[in-house]
Amino acid sequence: MNRLIQQISDRQARIIVLIAGALLPLAFSPYDLIPLAIISPAVLFVLWSQASTRQAFWLGYFFGLGMFGVGASWVYVSIHEYGNTYLAVAVFVTAGFIAFLALFPALLGYGLAGLYPNNKIRLLLAIPAGWSLFEWIRGWILSGFPWINLAYAQTDSPLGGYAALAGVYGTGLVVALCAALLAAIMIYSGRVRIVCALAFVLLFIVGGLLKQVTWTQSVGDPIKVSLIQGNISQHVKWKSSERWKQLDLYRTLTQQLWDSDLVIWPETAVPAFYHQLKDSYFAALGKEAREHKTDIMAGLPLVDQSTRQYYNGVVSVGSKVSFYKKQHLVPFGEYVPLESLLRGLIGFFNLPMSSFSAGDSGQPLIEVAGHKVGTSICYEDAFGELVIQALPEATLLVNVSNDAWFGTSMAPHQHLQMARMRALESGRPLLRATNTGVTAIIDDRGALQAIAPQFRQYILTASIQPMTGATPYVMTGNLPAVAVILLMLIAAFIIGRRTL
Repeated sequence: MNRLIQQISDRQARIIVLIAGALLPLAFSPYDLIPLAIISPAVLFVLWSQASTRQAFWLGYFFGLGMFGVGASWVYVSIHEYGNTYLAVAVFVTAGFIAFLALFPALLGYGLAGLYPNNKIRLLLAIPAGWSLFEWIRGWILSGFPWINLAYAQTDSPLGGYAALAGVYGTGLVVALCAALLAAIMIYSGRVRIVCALAFVLLFIVGGLLKQVTWTQSVGDPIKVSLIQGNISQHVKWKSSERWKQLDLYRTLTQQLWDSDLVIWPETAVPAFYHQLKDSYFAALGKEAREHKTDIMAGLPLVDQSTRQYYNGVVSVGSKVSFYKKQHLVPFGEYVPLESLLRGLIGFFNLPMSSFSAGDSGQPLIEVAGHKVGTSICYEDAFGELVIQALPEATLLVNVSNDAWFGTSMAPHQHLQMARMRALESGRPLLRATNTGVTAIIDDRGALQAIAPQFRQYILTASIQPMTGATPYVMTGNLPAVAVILLMLIAAFIIGRRTL
């Protein structure tokens, strides 16, 4: 294999990793070709293990172009189809975004080749740890873009068992280790190949055993929940002439569900500020809900009338009125960085409701149906460290979202898979109400208990069991995983220098 690798030209190697990167998103939903989450990076790792700094940079860059060019191509849909942006500008912005994201594996490859000259140590320790470190960095730098992290493809695989123990980044490290071991099996022979094959199998066996562990316990009786998927077109959602049609739709559908303990409407299901409808709409709705002992959670914009700050929020009405204000905002979608310079530059920066402020951390938890809820809005459920802020106090998780921005692309399915990881990490059921899909009820083991078809008006009803207790990840967060990653990189550096 080493001789074959040496015979591959730089151009051929870049084409190979470009294809491998483009195949990686197929490991995630809606395609779920799970083995590609290991095979695709393994191809890159094989070539990285023997590359110079320059070669490693370009190998990483071309892999990133394929990976994000396919896996994040849905950004174009948001910018062009719903962001009122000219085709050429949308293509340019999308291409720039993908080119920027591709720098992450490129810089990683460059750094690994420069710091770890011992090929074997680089492959088996530095590369998987470095890959996981850069996934973690990508999850918070410039507000964070944690899409297409390797762990998300493992929600239905034995490796998903590591999620409750070490979270998405710890699980991602295990997946990257599996890819590195597979690469070593392809490159080396004899005892090294046997040891790597045994380690590969062992990681799957341990993951499968961990997936059988019950980290949390049921609390109280099951509750009946109903999630309403209104299927409101993004093109009419914010038109004032359509406001009362939408409000009447959700009210009428909710009146069919008074036998449910909890009814959930999606993100911005209410296309008006709460204070505008407090007396004319919510007062009567809340009274009717109390009479039937039902609680309602609805996504809507909020405004602090004293500061004139706007928030993307959730209100609960029924047994009591309470609010949640979104903490982690989508850049350019909910706020515009450098607004004085960029606002008005292209249509996408002028989206409705794109001047939100971030809610405070440590907000009081919404309590519905006798249970405290960990609430998240839109892509907040992509950040495990944010979701576990409500735990272990909350006994269930609720996410409201509006993935209509992404049309028929793969993004809503990727987003659902990320929500499933939050359920796995926390040992809590997660109720996910969306405008056009994918609306779903996820159990405490991350399995899909019920799912609604996309682009249809739909009511999803099921009985769910609230859970209490804490998984190891809830108790420790990302710190242990990041610490292990850094220790691996330090150990690889020390061992590698001593063996030269």
